[in-house]
Amino acid sequence: MSHYLISCGGTGGHLAPGIALAEGLIARGDSATLLVSGKLIDTRLLEKYPSLDFVRIPGAPLVRDPAGLARFVWSQTHGVGFGLRLVRATRPAAIVGFGGFTTGAMVLAGVLCRVPVALHEANRVPGRTIRLFSRLARRVYLPPGVLLTGVGPAARRHAALPVRREITRRPREEARARLGLDPTRTTLVVLGGSQGAGALNTWVRRQLPEFAAAGVQVCCITGPGHPVAAEPAGRDASGLAVPAVFLPFCDDMASLLSAADLAVSRAGAGTLAELARCETPALLVPYPHAADNHQQANADFFAQQGGGLVLEQPKLDQLGALARGLLADPARLARFRTRLRQMDRPGTLDLIIRDLDSLHPGTGHPMPAPAAPA
Repeated sequence: MSHYLISCGGTGGHLAPGIALAEGLIARGDSATLLVSGKLIDTRLLEKYPSLDFVRIPGAPLVRDPAGLARFVWSQTHGVGFGLRLVRATRPAAIVGFGGFTTGAMVLAGVLCRVPVALHEANRVPGRTIRLFSRLARRVYLPPGVLLTGVGPAARRHAALPVRREITRRPREEARARLGLDPTRTTLVVLGGSQGAGALNTWVRRQLPEFAAAGVQVCCITGPGHPVAAEPAGRDASGLAVPAVFLPFCDDMASLLSAADLAVSRAGAGTLAELARCETPALLVPYPHAADNHQQANADFFAQQGGGLVLEQPKLDQLGALARGLLADPARLARFRTRLRQMDRPGTLDLIIRDLDSLHPGTGHPMPAPAAPA
């Protein structure tokens, strides 16, 4: 049995694939410790997984004002010391980092202790942490077709984002009922990533009467810290009330995405992988201030593959009509779902786990047979 340290805290886009990897390693008899941040999103998501071992690592995001920069330097320095003590105590077979501010310190600790380091980048534009530390890694997993300067063929592997095993498409009516929605109504889901999206929250509230008039019910994930007020029920052309559900957080993404005929969403790599797994067509509104505009690159690739459409945030005034037009065109939505099935990469987790074995030869395991689809 081998033990792994998985650095994945800070955002749902880093934590969710870390959980997926930990689940896969544990399923074949290994053990894993998830290294997470103190942010609320980490706490909320990990509450679902009491059987997993996790440790909070010192760390803070890089902020350019003097106080934020000092906090970043202080936390990263303490993070390296913490990482060194943890590596020496657990003697892991490898350290796997998914990017973000919790990963850099663990990379340095691994290199100093001569432990193999692997990095995973899920976005079409590699993030700052991956770019900075990739030369120190024995392995760098990149999205198919993406290259990174300084990472040669010996270290590079193309691998999509591993998806948690619970994320599978569920019967639509059952999924809607779990969310308190009408099982029979056309459904729009709005989600702005793990932190929510104020612009999308405001947009959907303004659009509620028009969606209701079209007979479309809405479920919106507002994000932690965003106000969740009871919305007046809209009514359809027959005068019947149409549900509108607003939640600050959803820990059942499989039901949320399976309930949707269409999703309006940001374009984080984790969300896109889960949309593909649940065959949920999407209208993507990339977050315009994402680092290196990586959400725009993610969204464009998703649309080019046929999973949905892209609309930039300055054009939000066009989003309502576009969404209602798609919801009224079931044949086009069916074509999106066909392409999403082809875009999904269910073998990614097995590929990564098998490849990690090559970083510490002699400890390989036979992989269990894949579970039958739910």
